[in-house]
Amino acid sequence: MKVFKEKSLYLVTSQEYSDNRSTLDIVKSAVLAGIDIIQMRDKKMARNELITLGKSIFSLCFEKDTIFIVNDDPLLAEEVGADGVHLGQEDIKIYNLRQTREILGQEKIIGISTHSFNQFVEANNSDCNYIAFGPIFPTKTKDYSIGVTDIKKVLDIAVKPVVFIGGINLDNVDILLNKGVKNIAMIRGLVDAEDIVRRIKDFKNKIK
Repeated sequence: MKVFKEKSLYLVTSQEYSDNRSTLDIVKSAVLAGIDIIQMRDKKMARNELITLGKSIFSLCFEKDTIFIVNDDPLLAEEVGADGVHLGQEDIKIYNLRQTREILGQEKIIGISTHSFNQFVEANNSDCNYIAFGPIFPTKTKDYSIGVTDIKKVLDIAVKPVVFIGGINLDNVDILLNKGVKNIAMIRGLVDAEDIVRRIKDFKNKIK
């Protein structure tokens, strides 16, 4: 199983916010820049398109030993050879953790989205490998945000890596880093950059 680096930058793809660039072009730039984790999340694509895209992303990530995660669907993750799957709270109702582990096996990564401290506690005690917590700041991808109040409580009890997500940018990321956050995930904060390579390097320098 691939493991999270101590301080990781996590890109979640979204064609919707990519300024008319293809997801594959975004991923190529991100891998070149040294992104640590890529999650394929293109909800408007047909399954056959996702399979084709996923296999291409797998090849790019394999070359650089980048962790490759598929959103929502453990069967799709298995089909394209991804390192794991990321499940939202609704996805768990379709594929619970036991079913997901049976599909992917013990050597694959399972991540879970959490949007409150109580959800985090439940995930922290489950058979997942990492937990996403957010959205921290207001973001166009969600109609709510949970703020920074629970970050210290989350980090104090975490027994697995925690990835913070939601409205993070170069102007507010220091608020999180100063609270001890080590892993940052973004959609728009990376994919809408004119120079993605430069943006990723700027974030990685801050995280370090």
